[in-house]
Amino acid sequence: MITKRIIPCLDVKDGRVVKGINFKGLNDVASPVGLAKYYSSCGADELVFYDITASSEDRRIFTDILRETAANVFIPLTVGGGINTVEDFDRVLKCGADKVSVNSGAIRDPGVIEKAANRYGDQCVVLSVDIKRVDGVFRVFAKGGRENTGMEAVSWIKSCVDSGAGEIVVNSIDTDGVKKGFDLEMLEAVCEAVSVPVIASGGAGKTEDFLTLFKALPKVDAGLAASVFHFGEIRIEDLKREMARNGIPVRI
Repeated sequence: MITKRIIPCLDVKDGRVVKGINFKGLNDVASPVGLAKYYSSCGADELVFYDITASSEDRRIFTDILRETAANVFIPLTVGGGINTVEDFDRVLKCGADKVSVNSGAIRDPGVIEKAANRYGDQCVVLSVDIKRVDGVFRVFAKGGRENTGMEAVSWIKSCVDSGAGEIVVNSIDTDGVKKGFDLEMLEAVCEAVSVPVIASGGAGKTEDFLTLFKALPKVDAGLAASVFHFGEIRIEDLKREMARNGIPVRI
């Protein structure tokens, strides 16, 4: 049986890890290098590194801090932020990333997914989608949740998977940082539409939220969170033990 993954997320701005609520009100947390070392040693299955303002500031990802972070991580590392071309994929992979996450860049040029998948393989291409309800419809947002694209989220995700995206990160803007549980309705809609791994992001506040996620939606492959791990509200070792006690397959 495939084990469920627990993935901490480093949202990096100006070389520091930050965290907010509903993608707003960002507060400084720590050094990405220090946190990466910690998570690599305490049971995290993977790590995600997002340069969260690279797209909105129309610049490349900070490669120096990424290289240093990657050098201290001994678990799979997914990196995103300012990924617009196949050359961006190449540059980030050479900095030490195992997978590359594309969001706004794919909205600007959907062809980048197919090009990258053809060159590096589907398993290397992660589609990260920032989704918010607008008049009851799941809409795709770009530029760090600042811009409503008007696109319906599930159909967009399906088209990207058809083009070669090998994994989907579903970021619920509605539940981000609120700590009242994952967006099960949104995640279920995505899981029913695609057959590639789906990672749930946004809303974790306590251990029970992860248990509810994996029990309610067995198709979800991983749970991603930031502040609850950063501030020690949930210890990954304790979370995994609780998952195992509840019959959820997990690597301990």
